[in-house]
Amino acid sequence: MGYREIYDEWLKNPYFDEDTKAELRSIADDENEIKERFYKDLEFGTAGLRGIIGAGINRMNIYVVRRATQGLANYIQKQGKKDPSVVIAYDSRHMSPEFSEEAALTLAANGIKAYRFESLRPTPELSFAVRELGCIAGLNITASHNPPEYNGYKVYWEDGAQFTPPHDKGVTAEVLAITDLSTVKTMSREDAIAAGLYETIGQAIDDKFIGHVKAQVVNQDAIDKMQKDIHIVYTPLHGTGNIPARRALKELGFENVYVVPEQELPDGDFPTVSYPNPEAAEAFALGLAQAKKIDADLVLATDPDADRLGVYVKDTKSGEYIPLTGNMSGSLLCDYVLSQKQAAGKIPADGQVVKSIVSTNLIDAVAANYGCELVEVLTGFKFIGQQILKNEQTGKGTYLFGMEESYGCLIGTYARDKDAISATVALCEAACYYKQKGMTLWDAMLAMYEKYGYYKDFVKSIELKGIEGLAKIQEILETLRNNTPEVVGGYKVLSARDYKLDTIRDMATGEVRPTGLPQSNVLYYDLEDGAWLCVRPSGTEPKVKFYCGVKGSSLADADEKSAALGDAVLAMIQPML
Repeated sequence: MGYREIYDEWLKNPYFDEDTKAELRSIADDENEIKERFYKDLEFGTAGLRGIIGAGINRMNIYVVRRATQGLANYIQKQGKKDPSVVIAYDSRHMSPEFSEEAALTLAANGIKAYRFESLRPTPELSFAVRELGCIAGLNITASHNPPEYNGYKVYWEDGAQFTPPHDKGVTAEVLAITDLSTVKTMSREDAIAAGLYETIGQAIDDKFIGHVKAQVVNQDAIDKMQKDIHIVYTPLHGTGNIPARRALKELGFENVYVVPEQELPDGDFPTVSYPNPEAAEAFALGLAQAKKIDADLVLATDPDADRLGVYVKDTKSGEYIPLTGNMSGSLLCDYVLSQKQAAGKIPADGQVVKSIVSTNLIDAVAANYGCELVEVLTGFKFIGQQILKNEQTGKGTYLFGMEESYGCLIGTYARDKDAISATVALCEAACYYKQKGMTLWDAMLAMYEKYGYYKDFVKSIELKGIEGLAKIQEILETLRNNTPEVVGGYKVLSARDYKLDTIRDMATGEVRPTGLPQSNVLYYDLEDGAWLCVRPSGTEPKVKFYCGVKGSSLADADEKSAALGDAVLAMIQPML
């Protein structure tokens, strides 16, 4: 059916509720809006479903959630596992409780037990709970750091990581096979509970999760000695991090933790920010104001589902607070954790550091310094989780640290997704350790640059919305794929990686070898002088992203080089728009 026919079907079919129909009638004269809502099904990306809340097959609503869950249930049943179960968490966004409830009842109607958290919980706790409860899958209703009008649906598999091939493709195929939404199964909560197919969970999982977070501490002595001298400002940005982050810090001994009051409580409108992204400066405005009043050492912000952490650290020389990018904070934490493990003789011969291909090369230098293997994976923390699973299955490789540039890292293996609760604890621990040495976290960052080189990494993006935008993004990738640049921003291209074609081509010799990673529509250029460029469509937003990195001889030199490269990349793409 065409988009108009599907729209009319939603208006006529008694399966859809009156509120949904009223919303659709209100756009009856807006052909473009009807087209946007019905021209395609909401697709799975690197994080599952994510979209604007509203009526339509290209929107997030209870019918799309039921359909996705029915597809998941069909796939689970084909796995042949006895008494399968799924754990479900949700965040503070609009419709998150409702979507999680609908998912639980669809699972129950298919004979699959649903464990549903009693209230909002962070993503890493959901990841932990999948394995802790022995579930075949997990669901998290969240749109992470997207604007308030969005919500999403993340699917996790039995290893605790977001689903990867073949499961992602298998579930997607089952979802797409459901063409009549009114055929999706559901049941009442009362009947589901009576059948033993719906169970509410909470504190018992919380206690175990926090226990694992605390177990990642590598130098409790530093905390014990210095925590009274460390002053921390923290904001959960109206999301799920408030209770678990404060609990973990308190139980480890931190006393001077100040929560930003205006952003403390859950609120799906995210009223203090335009969107709740810890990468954005505006997210820290209130926290920085509070930090200056109490002379805080660091300011921390977790996104609504508490898997990503942003941080500002104080420079005592200037008195200013300096933001650390995800690459910077990840590198700082990796170096700190490995240094402490090395001091305790706890770095194994097969130790690994895992990063996504768009993350900083500074991590490569850190891993090499501690004698660890550097493993690169595709973008999406699920591939870092997949590497942990591979280690467990083969008995080769010991995971020590994993990170991606988008403000996410994982220190232990208790979870299989990035954990901002653990990262919050680790940065506060590191602040204690360096304060013992008379250093701030900014001093520690500068010391790293002096030791390894002044790496600077950044992202440029071009937003291209709608049907035309989606086509334009693909056109840009194909143009670059078929016309590999010889020079980018004055840097000679040394090799070109095409993860869709599984090739790495040496530009000088023409030699081609495989990437060794799963197929993905991503292009990567290794440039001279330690620079690089990666081009990929966003998995969660209507954007094409350009990840870049340079290596300078000083902060100023790195800044100058990165600005020039960023301008050159956008200039190179402009004729394609």
